[in-house]
Amino acid sequence: MSKRIDVSDLNIYYGDFLAVEGVSMAIEPRSVTAFIGPSGCGKSTFLRSLNRMHEVIPGARVEGKVVMDGQDLYGSDIDPVDVRRTVGMVFQRPNPFPTMSIAENVLAGARLNSKRMRRSEADDLVESSLQGANLWNEVKDRLDRPGAGLSGGQQQRLCIARAIAVKPQVLLMDEPCSALDPISTLAIEDLIQQLKSDYTIVIVTHNMQQASRVSDMTAFFNIAGTGKPGKLIEMSDTASIFSNPSQKATEDYVSGRFG
Repeated sequence: MSKRIDVSDLNIYYGDFLAVEGVSMAIEPRSVTAFIGPSGCGKSTFLRSLNRMHEVIPGARVEGKVVMDGQDLYGSDIDPVDVRRTVGMVFQRPNPFPTMSIAENVLAGARLNSKRMRRSEADDLVESSLQGANLWNEVKDRLDRPGAGLSGGQQQRLCIARAIAVKPQVLLMDEPCSALDPISTLAIEDLIQQLKSDYTIVIVTHNMQQASRVSDMTAFFNIAGTGKPGKLIEMSDTASIFSNPSQKATEDYVSGRFG
């Protein structure tokens, strides 16, 4: 079910500004790939290009290829909405829909995407998605309460449940723990480890320890200076990036001697 993604020579623009230049990489299925690097180096922009989310910004476009199972996601015959259904996204700040109950939040994407669901189908999907996000036991007695009433860590797991309810094959996570306390962060990291058996997961993180704990592969991005494009400096298995990187810039960054 989870998919491999091959990116070749990807340039990402905002209008005339080249934000990310010449990225090529393979993202393996059933694994966690972490993107690390200083602020402003294009990690999140590149992440959003993997499900065509960056296009919602006027003037944003790409050159190059993002291929999943032999299909170029930027092909002329590809509907961006279909791409976002296959490649789910979890954002930095938990963003449950405030007026919706916990159950309605889980079903929100699935309802947008599909025909009417029978009540029993909807109930099953709510339970399986919340189970998948390790949240079911905490909320099963208050599914009709507002999602916004949960703690920050629970809200983020609710957003993960909402993302997996659509049955994507890839999950993109843009700094999913940066707004959370250490205990909630640990819960999300545990969840990522469990989810990778079913999904291809890509996570942007500023937390070096987190990258080394949760990811199988790590990609280091860097930027030569303000106004310059972000570039992929190197990508390897996570142990190598943190213990024996091939580039000095990577070593300086992961050891904290950066800038």
